[in-house]
Amino acid sequence: MKILVINCGSSSLKFQLIDSDSEECLAKGLCERIGIDGSMITYAPKSGDKEKTETPMPDHTEAIRLVLDALTNPKTGVVKNLDEIGAVGHRVVHGGEKFAESVLITDDVIKIIEECNDLAPLHNPANLIGINACRKLMPNTPMVAVFDTAFHQTMPEEAYMYGLPYEYYKKYKIRRYGFHGTSHSYVSKRAAEVLGKKYEDLKIIVCHLGNGASISAVKNGKCVDTSMGLTPLQGLIMGTRSGDIDPAIIEFIAHKENKSIDEIMNVLNKKSGVLGLSDNLSSDFRDLEAGYNNGDENAIRAMKTYCYNVAKYVGAYVAAMNGVDVICFTAGVGENGPMVRNMICEHLGYLGIKLDQELNNKRGEDIAITTPDSKTTVMVIPTNEELAIARETCRLVK
Repeated sequence: MKILVINCGSSSLKFQLIDSDSEECLAKGLCERIGIDGSMITYAPKSGDKEKTETPMPDHTEAIRLVLDALTNPKTGVVKNLDEIGAVGHRVVHGGEKFAESVLITDDVIKIIEECNDLAPLHNPANLIGINACRKLMPNTPMVAVFDTAFHQTMPEEAYMYGLPYEYYKKYKIRRYGFHGTSHSYVSKRAAEVLGKKYEDLKIIVCHLGNGASISAVKNGKCVDTSMGLTPLQGLIMGTRSGDIDPAIIEFIAHKENKSIDEIMNVLNKKSGVLGLSDNLSSDFRDLEAGYNNGDENAIRAMKTYCYNVAKYVGAYVAAMNGVDVICFTAGVGENGPMVRNMICEHLGYLGIKLDQELNNKRGEDIAITTPDSKTTVMVIPTNEELAIARETCRLVK
């Protein structure tokens, strides 16, 4: 079965067409600047050259139509007609407490996703736009919603509750939800597979380190804690997000800078993290690593603070699970940052970790980067959220 995976943002749309039997990506691409002048579609078939075309995309329905046209193009397409696409899998960021697993999309499911819009106002409405556009253009094709939050719904109450009046949970469902769940699920399962061990027998910590970053604790095949909270702002220091802060800082800055709540939230989401720590040097870790190696004090500050922060969370989750067998690094920084991995692991000597520096410098493969006598295994597992979404879609449709 061929499965189309859609990841819709407010002005962008990523897509992949995956053969569920071979798990090969047949084609992939990106629609950018939807609803904005200069919109463009990038299309890359498996066996062919990447194409970039600037074309008007007034809305997501037009973007989906262009994607379908590219996939069925007589010259560069990878399917003859839309009937070859057996299902569509949609990434949906927030499923609240309603969805602990992926579901077939129905009118009732769409209503429940809409009810979660307040919990993810930047993401869920865009995800719904993509779903509705696909349903309009492919009315007879089954569709599946795969939720970022679903994997974390196995957390116990003591892990997801905040120290707030309980009435706020009862009224508004304010609690820790966690994100990047599709990635955490895929990587933790893949780690067990690579090691040849039972998933249900392992204690795994997954460090999803990209521009957005989160850590999860996976004990005996279930997520028991994760760093992101009600929103993706909580947890680790990230590219431009602050991560954990003293909440009173918001009031303090509001008074000192005469800023509104919305203005401060913009600072916390878009001007903080390693970008802010480096005094606006960069949110790109390649720039920060170069600056670190050149002795730039701003880059050094950002890198050290970031890695210390990750190591603290790892330590917390070792405590949460009463031990750890495997620590996995994934996503853009986790997969491609040997310096970051090394700096984090320098704080974890108490776990008996011994990195093999030659293996640590490898990229793009599922690999253990510790020596055989290391008491805790550290791995690099490239994430594949699109494949994970395709697998979930195939499971439900079949």
